[in-house]
Amino acid sequence: MAKSYWLINSNSSEVRRFIKNDKSIDLPVEYMFIDSGEIVGVLGKEPPEMTTTISVDIDLAREIYERLLSQGWIKIKPAW
Repeated sequence: MAKSYWLINSNSSEVRRFIKNDKSIDLPVEYMFIDSGEIVGVLGKEPPEMTTTISVDIDLAREIYERLLSQGWIKIKPAW
């Protein structure tokens, strides 16, 4: 499975997972999935409830990742 990169917002209420779409190898543009989820219960005791998934080209995914970091989101270890 591809390596994933996780961010959590400053309220510890939302997470984002960035993971490369390995199925896009044959395409000229690489894509990443961005999963969004909500924290239910205590962080770390239960996995987040994933609510949406989008697929974007890798350059846009990098822009979104950097923008979230600049807005105070924090890098975390995989949530599940």
